[in-house]
Amino acid sequence: MKFRPHIPLVLLLLGVTSGWGRAADTVVIPVGEYTPLIRSQEEPKVREVPAFRLDVHPVTNAEFLDFVTRNPQWRRSQVDALFADELYLAHWADDLEPGPNAPLNAPVLQISWFAVRAFAAERGGRIPSIAEWERVASVGIEMESSRRDPIFAQRMSAWFSRPTEEMMPDVMADAPNLLGVHDLFGLVWEWVEDFNEALVTGESRGDTGLERNLFCGAGSVGASDKTDYAAFVRAGYRSSLRAAYGVPNLGFRCAYDL
Repeated sequence: MKFRPHIPLVLLLLGVTSGWGRAADTVVIPVGEYTPLIRSQEEPKVREVPAFRLDVHPVTNAEFLDFVTRNPQWRRSQVDALFADELYLAHWADDLEPGPNAPLNAPVLQISWFAVRAFAAERGGRIPSIAEWERVASVGIEMESSRRDPIFAQRMSAWFSRPTEEMMPDVMADAPNLLGVHDLFGLVWEWVEDFNEALVTGESRGDTGLERNLFCGAGSVGASDKTDYAAFVRAGYRSSLRAAYGVPNLGFRCAYDL
């Protein structure tokens, strides 16, 4: 039986270790709450979100390069078409060369949900759920509530109003929120585990009942907060995704169970 050294719990909580032995900058997110934008009558208005760990910034090109170097099946030229479309890492110069359009410290983009899950699993984590991501995003930069934080609102508004940059800046260029998490708004969109549950549960032509009422104007009627424009934008964006998509402004970060 292979000997496995004991790892102190405090190191795990601080994010010093990861699934494959590489340090990951993480913070512990305490127990919190998530209010679904749209829900059925059977669902609670507010859900408790258990404590978990989260990467402090989106995964970078350098980190993903390390991953594909050790996992050839996820390189651009070798990935299965079932798991990634033709845009997968298309902006990289080559399989193992991000190149000038993908700076090493900038967030990795154009990666499929399947590739993201594989990366997170190897790191000993997973993709955060909608509830977890939204719980973290509900905390502001200078105020406990991001909805009431003028700095947070200004950053989000500026991001929504400008086109996607041809070359992404480095991660952690802006101040973190009060939980110590960087780049939730203003840099890239991010994959979540249950992205396809954002508005509907199945193929739109087959949805009935609640799900059929979630589209467009009908969806806003039963929304928990009709003034939360950003939440509607995020829900609409997530509902447009498919697992194999590689999107030029879509990155990810990892979450970890405690």
